[in-house]
Amino acid sequence: MHPIERLRFVARATGYPADVIVAEAARALASFSDDPHGLVTACRRLVSRQPGSAPLVWLCARVLCAADPYSEIRRVLVELDADSTSAELGHALPDGATVVALGWPELIAEALPRRGDVEVLVIDTLGEGSGLVRRLLESGVDALDVPLAGLGAAVAAADLVLLEASAVAPTECLAVSGSRSAAAVARHAGVPTWLVAGVGRFLPERMWQPMRAAVLSDEPWDLDDESVPLDLIDQVVGPMGPQSVPDALRRTDCPVAPELFKGNIL
Repeated sequence: MHPIERLRFVARATGYPADVIVAEAARALASFSDDPHGLVTACRRLVSRQPGSAPLVWLCARVLCAADPYSEIRRVLVELDADSTSAELGHALPDGATVVALGWPELIAEALPRRGDVEVLVIDTLGEGSGLVRRLLESGVDALDVPLAGLGAAVAAADLVLLEASAVAPTECLAVSGSRSAAAVARHAGVPTWLVAGVGRFLPERMWQPMRAAVLSDEPWDLDDESVPLDLIDQVVGPMGPQSVPDALRRTDCPVAPELFKGNIL
């Protein structure tokens, strides 16, 4: 695929796994590694068209801050390919647990078929839950499609709530709509909540705030994603397995590249 076509694909892509989008973006940016101005323009375009993707912000910031952009892109691709978050989650799930998941989270959906002994209550957020239930049943996992109205009852009946983060900041994270309610009910019911956050999801405050402003509006009830305070999270699961929130935040490896958010290139 031509680099410009790769950029267009990433800018317009919806419904593709985050790692696929970021890998395509990295390959497109490689063609601009010897063109600093073109590299900045390409990165701004990607971020402006995919404002809710922390992995894209992470990729672009690393490339823009690197002395050798091409070598940095290769390192990013290696790290993405080596992301073991789903495998670690599969190992960490309690035996025979009843777990709650919302919508169709990529990393969680990959981990659950590894554990045929769990029961999954899938909250049908954004109309995606039934699709995940079918996939889990085909994989031999006991799964039940729960309407959004049953979120509170499902969480109260579960042993564990699994949320998947599209971005993690120092005090909050971005997750699918309904996640905040699930975490709040879980805290009240004494049910632990694990946040699943793979490679490239952690952003420093200065990179998170412009992304937050682009994604979250004054009417959050109409959005597909929402902010969840990290004080509602008990553990964060990533490539190193379950960790406390403070320990997981030490994984933040996205440099600050303020030029990434200057302008609005469409």
